[in-house]
Amino acid sequence: MELAELLQQLRQRRQQCAQAIELIQDLQGRPVEIVTKPPTRRGRKSMSPEERREVSERMRRYWERRREAAAQVRTSGGFE
Repeated sequence: MELAELLQQLRQRRQQCAQAIELIQDLQGRPVEIVTKPPTRRGRKSMSPEERREVSERMRRYWERRREAAAQVRTSGGFE
């Protein structure tokens, strides 16, 4: 790298630093605003009685099929 290029880069960097210092000095006297996000809802969505009934029926059918499948495996002698 030539000295002329190096000097040019250093001058640009000095200008950037001067702008940053000026900005910080301008902000120094101002009060800082803290921006907060609105609170978000956490946890599970509550279910209506109808939704609860649907889930209950679905799970009842699921376990009924599982029990039937397990009973068939026991009566057929396993995985032979």
